[in-house]
Amino acid sequence: MANLAKLEFAALDITGKNYLTWVLDTKIHLEARNLGDTIREESNSSSQDWAKAIIFIHRHLDKALKSEYLTVENPLALWNALRNRYNHQTTVILPRARYEWTHLRIQDFKSVAEYNSTLFRITSQMKLCGDIITEEHMLEKTLSTFHASNVLLQQQYRARGYTEYNQLISVLLRGRWNRKDKNHGVQFHNQVPRHNSGPSFKNANRHKGKAPKNNAPRNSEGACHRCDGNGHWARACRTPKHPVDLYQVSLKEKGVETNFLDQARLMDILDPVFDLSGQLNTTHLDVPDFIEERGNEVYRSD
Repeated sequence: MANLAKLEFAALDITGKNYLTWVLDTKIHLEARNLGDTIREESNSSSQDWAKAIIFIHRHLDKALKSEYLTVENPLALWNALRNRYNHQTTVILPRARYEWTHLRIQDFKSVAEYNSTLFRITSQMKLCGDIITEEHMLEKTLSTFHASNVLLQQQYRARGYTEYNQLISVLLRGRWNRKDKNHGVQFHNQVPRHNSGPSFKNANRHKGKAPKNNAPRNSEGACHRCDGNGHWARACRTPKHPVDLYQVSLKEKGVETNFLDQARLMDILDPVFDLSGQLNTTHLDVPDFIEERGNEVYRSD
């Protein structure tokens, strides 16, 4: 871990997967130490500079890789050996980067920042492989891949005559980018985003004190099959449960004499009693209220 802390950048992996970035980092740091000439073909570097360069390169190699080239003392010889071993990475990375560049469209991203990050990743890989992407290339790639609904906005940006990609992207980053759907990509609106300081209560009190409107469909053709009421369907019925049960019992027991209902069943139905509008009728009724005696015979009260 102590050795890793001394590294200025990631060591070259033995698989060579980071070879292209390692080459770039190594060149920059050797130049910063006035040792860049040690890895050029025609070099006038001193033996002391060669020693410094080889130490630096060895320190930034994978441990197993370092042991393979431990006896190589010339930095240029080591540099060429590593290039011959890992330069094939270019044939893998470059075609993939070119494919991504060809299909890169700003309208496919949820945000400008995400698009910007992807663009620089792709162009960096292409530059490492020798392909040069200019400012003009990046400007045209961005403007030409706007969503079709933003053609007018695209023309306005072209008219401003940006010469650097950063000028255009800084304007887009300050705007608002809305993703519509996966079929139509994203749309850009040339507006600075507004941030609310708190939640909005715009409509909170608009209907204060008023009952919400019932938008349920109306039944104009017949009675409700749940409560036998008119003006609504069964699925929108709001009649309380007790009168509904009373109505359903009457349907099930249709054709049965009321005289044959036992007292417990009648009490279940009538106590408490609700009218058909769903309001509680506070009048308490018992079985005797429905019958009367005349001599030895019992008659039902109507």
